[in-house]
Amino acid sequence: MRPAQHPDMRVTILLSTYNGAPFLPAQLESFLNQTHQNWEILWRDDGSTDETRRIMHEFSSAAGTGRCREAPSSGPHMGAAPSFLTLLAEADRSSILAFADQDDVWLPEKLDRALCHLAPAGDEPALYCARQYLVNKQLAHARISARHERLGFPACLTQNAANGNTLVMNEAAARLVVRAGYPPGSVHDWWSYIVVAACGGQILFDEVPQVLYRLHEHNLIGRAQPLYRRAWAALQRGPLIYITMMHRHADMLESQAGRLTEEARQDLRLIQAGLKGGLLARLAALRCPRFRRRTWLENLLFGWWFLSARRTTRPAPHPAWSVSKGETEEAV
Repeated sequence: MRPAQHPDMRVTILLSTYNGAPFLPAQLESFLNQTHQNWEILWRDDGSTDETRRIMHEFSSAAGTGRCREAPSSGPHMGAAPSFLTLLAEADRSSILAFADQDDVWLPEKLDRALCHLAPAGDEPALYCARQYLVNKQLAHARISARHERLGFPACLTQNAANGNTLVMNEAAARLVVRAGYPPGSVHDWWSYIVVAACGGQILFDEVPQVLYRLHEHNLIGRAQPLYRRAWAALQRGPLIYITMMHRHADMLESQAGRLTEEARQDLRLIQAGLKGGLLARLAALRCPRFRRRTWLENLLFGWWFLSARRTTRPAPHPAWSVSKGETEEAV
């Protein structure tokens, strides 16, 4: 194992667990195999009923004092996004912060590469994410995930490019996300990406895959099914879920516009006018060259959905009305 390039940089791994016993040991082993060993785990269990908590406590004992800590909030079921964002708020943000899913496997240089990308940002907000190897539940049949060249704001409102199982933030970026709160129904990685991008932080995308992303029937997001089936399912669902989440993300940003860059505020005003207005306002929003998804085919569907969405898709103000995380991700 080669030495870490940034041995003094402390990484706090944020791990939310929920009935993850079948896959959790392999992920924990991949933490131990990191070339960068200056890390600790802050974990919270989200109401597991299997052997997950026993696995975590046994790992904590073996890892050594203070290296694996259970969060004060651990226990009650909150759902994945609130659980991860609660961990982010409870973490010591003097370190680098990395989200980790319980059923994936990190490649050995994952933390090292994240730190190499983040180090030049210094004290400025920066968020790292990477491509993945998509594998089945036996970690076989790997294929590489999509590359993303269109990053930043407002492209982040149209599509999530920051997969949570690869996402690593520095202290300044984490502080922005914690202060921003989050809209109901959103997912922690997408919202983190939106906040950091809108506030002028750097979005650093690694073309080299760093995670084995395990796709199986119990994934909360991500489904082991062909692209054409996902595309057909999206067409059948229509724009309601997608446009609803765009409303919520945009409204949440608008409520704290003072933290956004001037360019982001201008783009947001244009997009909000389109979301709230008629056809001409929507056409004006779509003329923004930064308001785009990854491919021409995705943009064709996006444009159709954005133009055809009725004002009745605007989310209800009551926070109890929420789109599920799985539906949100599949819609985008």
